[in-house]
Amino acid sequence: MALLEIKDLVVKYGPISAVKGVSLNVEKGQIVAILGANGAGKSTIINTIAGVNKVASGSITFNGQKISNLLPNKVNRAGIMTSPEGRLVFRDLTVEENLMTGAFSLKTIKEKIVDEVVSENTNEKNATIVTWKKYSRRQRIKDNLTRVYNYFPILKERSRQKASTLSGGEQQMLAIGRALMGSPRLLLLDEPSLGLAPLIIKDIFSIIQAIAQEGTTILIVEQNAFQTLKIADYAYLMELGTIKAEGKPEQLLADSNLIAAYLGGQK
Repeated sequence: MALLEIKDLVVKYGPISAVKGVSLNVEKGQIVAILGANGAGKSTIINTIAGVNKVASGSITFNGQKISNLLPNKVNRAGIMTSPEGRLVFRDLTVEENLMTGAFSLKTIKEKIVDEVVSENTNEKNATIVTWKKYSRRQRIKDNLTRVYNYFPILKERSRQKASTLSGGEQQMLAIGRALMGSPRLLLLDEPSLGLAPLIIKDIFSIIQAIAQEGTTILIVEQNAFQTLKIADYAYLMELGTIKAEGKPEQLLADSNLIAAYLGGQK
């Protein structure tokens, strides 16, 4: 079972269907991309998963549970956090205050600890001891903040500055970091390269790849197709609210007609 399953999704703005029967899966541990031009319906899908838009028909299932039309705060508590298009940082709050807003859904949890006790007697089986350790909300926030600052050292340097003083790239880092503060099982990234210089884009995508390698599943929406395909495990190409093609990056990049029609015509 995929971590996220979307089946026959229809999303409408009044009488207009922005998403028309889209089905897609996101497997645990993958980076999955939704690519396409502006107006294709990519961000609508992200906002619908996040609970901002309503599902007209079809379903969204996360970790085996239907989350169609859940309120955004309940989507967050289910384990999905979003770095939105346009960053939407709180400009009058400091960097660290912005990050703390992403941790609102965290709770004290119990972690399962499994220890294997090796028997010295070769005729006896090794014993498995299971214990439960309390992981406090305060400690989770502290650990997440350390993780975010490890990914984005510049945010630690700017932690007491207002978000309004940051560059566009730094604000994008802040938006991603804020989402990571909620310990997401699924991280939604909406146009993380929008409006950024090429060198900053390269840095952002390297960090996104590192986040995935450490175990966070990622669904990324992007117009920057070729940069995204360098890090994605699987991709969907959208046009006018529908999926026009899907596959592994190497499959999509091998199709010259697909490149000409949907990916700008150049590698």
